[in-house]
Formats: sequence, structure tokens, C-alpha cells
Amino acid sequence: MYALSMRAISKSFKKVVANDNITFSVKKNTIHGLVGENGAGKSTLMNILYGLLEPDSGEIFIDEKQVRFDGPKDAIEAGIGMVHQHFMLAGPLTVTENIILGSEPEGGLFLDYKKARSFVVELSERYGLKVDPDARIDSISVGLAQRVEILKTLYRGARIIVLDEPTAVLTPQEVGDLLKIMDKLRKDGVTIVFISHKLREVKRITDEITVIRAGKTIGTRATRDVDENEIAKMMVGREVSFKVDKKPCEPGEVKISVNALEAYNDKGLKCLKNLSFQIRRGEVFAIAGVEGNGQSELLDVLGGMRKPCGGAIKLFDNDMKETDITGLSPYKIYDNRVAHIPEDRHKRGLQLKFNIKENLVTSLIHKWPFANPLGMINSGAINKNAADKIGAFDIRCGSAEIKAQNLSGGNQQKIVIARELSKQPEFIIIAQPTRGVDIGAIEFIHKKIIELRDSGVAILLISAELSEIINLSDRIGVIYNGELLEVMNAADASEEKLGLLMVGISKNKTDGGKVSDKNA
Repeated sequence: MYALSMRAISKSFKKVVANDNITFSVKKNTIHGLVGENGAGKSTLMNILYGLLEPDSGEIFIDEKQVRFDGPKDAIEAGIGMVHQHFMLAGPLTVTENIILGSEPEGGLFLDYKKARSFVVELSERYGLKVDPDARIDSISVGLAQRVEILKTLYRGARIIVLDEPTAVLTPQEVGDLLKIMDKLRKDGVTIVFISHKLREVKRITDEITVIRAGKTIGTRATRDVDENEIAKMMVGREVSFKVDKKPCEPGEVKISVNALEAYNDKGLKCLKNLSFQIRRGEVFAIAGVEGNGQSELLDVLGGMRKPCGGAIKLFDNDMKETDITGLSPYKIYDNRVAHIPEDRHKRGLQLKFNIKENLVTSLIHKWPFANPLGMINSGAINKNAADKIGAFDIRCGSAEIKAQNLSGGNQQKIVIARELSKQPEFIIIAQPTRGVDIGAIEFIHKKIIELRDSGVAILLISAELSEIINLSDRIGVIYNGELLEVMNAADASEEKLGLLMVGISKNKTDGGKVSDKNA
């Protein structure tokens, strides 16, 4: 029996066909993977299911009964719950307050908070979603916030839960916890639609997989009958390489030296402690670590957005003449041939309400050829730059006038990468380059990173994906509690070894990863 069946669903936005006669059915009490490239139509289909969009044509059936949703309220009443990729929680409120918001139990004229809290505790224990009901949302981890989102759907009686890219921002440990939670929900009678670009996780947890490409259903297969390569080929219509093809590293002189760096986080706690490392030209140095161990603050310090409280950051030119950039503003740092692909493209990488051509020149608009010495804007140069970058970086869009907020995650990320590479950097900071990005775009981005490395650029890579770190890097450092524990050659690394270091199992602090002929 099918818990959900969407039949011949079509939806267009002006001339763009997002869903083209899609059929999508999910068996009761199963986990069903929904995969496809960014822009394939997955989000549109799920927004139709959740009542956020109305289909142009097609039918929806829940438990074999036809339904029509005029809004999310109708979908929720029919037992549909959705956990969005970007959480919809109120930071200042507690876990309990967020879960009951809009569906508060009443005790006479007033909210019965005690009853609500008791029910939240009961739900969390029943489904293994352990959270502190009294904790403020802005004080808990991303993984715990996601549990709150799942509890919100269960509190409202969801029997079908859509999880949209649920592991995109989770640590490896949190991913493992989430998959266990999903398995328990399945055993307890909940049906789950699992949207993800991480095919390894899709293979690990789902019963069936449906692939969508260019708004059409390509097929539904039993998970046990397909491997990752077959799924990827169905997604993009061609063979996809999961292995990064790169030649042996031939590093040059040191480009950046970070020595005894220290900094405080926003809570006033020391988050970087005597952190030291060097990166040579033509080398990818990656830092692995569980989120919250100082990576974000390190990015802020290197990019001039946070002042260090100790240590030094120095850049070296071709003649090894040093420039101290410690504590400089972002503009002054970037004027030293430094580029930055931030970990959160929405907050720091893009102006979402700007169009593509505008985003491709932010931070460059005051420079030639986009402006003359008098500050006059050269529209022709901006238009040509957009056309060139859209072609070179395969940014899939109808026009350079489209706003960034209307693009898929993969195309948004390509805009950021195209703009930062326009700066012709000698040192580039790359954080979470493929977060929320589909398999085809991942392959493209990985190739660009290796091209940069082979052209002699020094690269600092920070990623939550251990396979990405091992594949792309030449050396790897592990950060734990603000300290660099160990630096190793990528050839000597494994996900198991890195995973243990990331939780502090083997705490052997190094001299900071200074390069030598031995570990270069």
C-alpha cells in the first residue's frame, strides 16, 4: 500500500517547466530517496505536496485517498510534515516553545506549558530524539536543532515526513545519529521521503530511490538493486567520476604562515589556541574537525572578519618578502591576492536579492574594467563578465538578470566560485565548497579546485565531508577544541583515523603543520 502517490504532476513558472508530468509514489512505512541535480524539480514537487505551491495539473493521494491542499495547514492536517534544509526555528525561544508554536495546548485561558513540556519529553523519548526541552534554540548544536524540527512534525501528528537535505550541515557523528533516528521512525510506522545529494547515505538508509532529471521522472528502483554510479548516471545522464583525478603535488615556496594564532568566539570563550600551520604554493592543506571546534572562527580571522587576540598571519610573495595581514580588514587582505569562498553562501557569499551579473562583481565593482578611475560603472564590462562566467562555470540560468535567490544551490555556489577566481588569487580559503550541491556540480567544483592547485595557488580547504578532504588535499590537519592535533599526508589518512582524531581520541598536538620536504 502506498502512503503517498503524486500522479502526473506538472508545474511551470512562466516559461520554465519545473515539474513535467512527474509520478512519485512512496510505500507505507518505508524510507524513500528522492534524488536529482539541483534544479531538477525536487523542491517544487515537495512544496506542492506540502501545500506551498499548487500544481498546474496532476493528483495527490494519501493512503490511496485523493486530497487537495490549499496551504500547509491542509497538508499538516493530512499527516504531512516537512523539515526544510534551512531550519525554521526561533532562536530566543526554548525547544518546547518552538515545537508547540502555533499548536499550543491550552489550560483554561492560558498556555499549559507544563503539559506541553511533558508531551515533548514523551515524544523525544519515544523516538530517541533526545533534547533538552528547556534549552534555547540559539544555544544548541545544528544536529539538536534538526531533532527539534523533526519533533515539531511529530507533535503535529505527521505520518509522512519529508527531510530536505537533512545531513548537509551535520557532522559525521550527527549523520550517524540521524540515520538511526530515521530507522526507528520507520519501524514505528512513519513514512519518510529523504532528499539528499549524498548517495552513500541514500544507499545506506533507503528502501527505494526515485530519480528526477530536468523536471521528469527518470525511474524508481529498489535501493539494493543499484549502486552509486548507476544512481549518479540516472541523475545527470552521463557517467560521473567519484574519484578526483590529480597528479602528485609539486609545491613551491611557503605562501602563508599562521603562527600561534589565538582568538575568542562570540561567547567570549577562547576558540583558537596556539594554532600554527603553513601552506605552500600549489598545495591543498585541509582542516578536518567536528563543527564548533574553531573552524568558523579561523575562517573569520583569516578573512579579516574577526580580530585575533594573539599570533601572526603572514603572506609571502615570489621573492619571499613577507606581508603581515594580522588583524587587517577584509578589503586590505583581499588586495593581497587572497580570495575566500565562505562556508555559508547565503550569509556571506551572495547578495540573494541581487541578480547574477551583480553578484559576479560584488567586491570587484570598484576595480577596472568594471569602473574607471573616476568611479563610473562600465555596464558593458559587467555584462561581458557575466556572459563569460556563466559559460565557463556552467551556471545554469535563463538570464544573467535572474536573482541569486531563485537559483539552485549548485548554481549559487558556482557564482561565488566564479567571482572569487576572477580575483586571480595566490591564496584562497575554500570552506564547505560542495555543501548542498548536487553530484554533477560537485564533480565540476572538485576539478576547479585541482586546477587552481596545479596552477600554483595555495589552498586552505575546510569541509565536513571527510571523503572530499581526503580526495582533494595534499596534507590534512585535524582541529579539536581550537587546537591543531595532528598533520598528516593525505595518502596516510583514512576516514576512520580522521574520525577518531576529530573527537579527540588521539590528542597529539603538533608543531602546527609546518611544511618540510618530508610532509610536503
